[in-house]
Amino acid sequence: MLDERAARLVTIVTFVMVARAASVAAQPFEIVPTGGYRFGSDLFETAVAHRVDAEGAPLAGIVFDVPIPTSDSFQFEALFTRQQGTVTVVDPYGPPARFRVSVDNYQAGGLQEFSGGRVRPFLTGVLGLTRFGVEASSEWRFTVGAGGGAKLFATRHVGVRLDGRVYATFVDADAVAVACNSANGTCFYALRLSLAWQAEFTAGLVVRIP
Repeated sequence: MLDERAARLVTIVTFVMVARAASVAAQPFEIVPTGGYRFGSDLFETAVAHRVDAEGAPLAGIVFDVPIPTSDSFQFEALFTRQQGTVTVVDPYGPPARFRVSVDNYQAGGLQEFSGGRVRPFLTGVLGLTRFGVEASSEWRFTVGAGGGAKLFATRHVGVRLDGRVYATFVDADAVAVACNSANGTCFYALRLSLAWQAEFTAGLVVRIP
């Protein structure tokens, strides 16, 4: 499990590098405050270690895109989102328990646009860290995500962004021996992964600077 202080350091360094890249490149970049809804309760169940009755919860965040100098349509992307929801765990031997669960995503990757006009369809892929937990108790895991959508620009500097994404969070991993050679002690291992899947739909206001 990743140490929380190390995870925070990685996050800070990532966003500083993005801001520095935009400054050094001296070219436009985009800031997108965003909000939406994320489906899937796997991380909520992991956080409370119990089956919960929840399909998802709202989320809010911010996306930061910096065009790559050598490409007119490819951008470096960094994002942060927070999802919070209250889940109810049913106890057959007592009253139901309610927990406030939060899921924070810190991601970086790339975005490929397919048009340079006012309507810009795109695909995006990201990877990074997810922090999930209940109150003061939390854990960090690696996450990969992919999605697509469109940017709709009313003017050169202002537009609307519509997104759909799927995330896979690596909750647990085990190496299991499947075959061993007793003569030389060599073993072959299979990696068993436990993944938590979530899907989200968001909309945001694109502000292009300068």
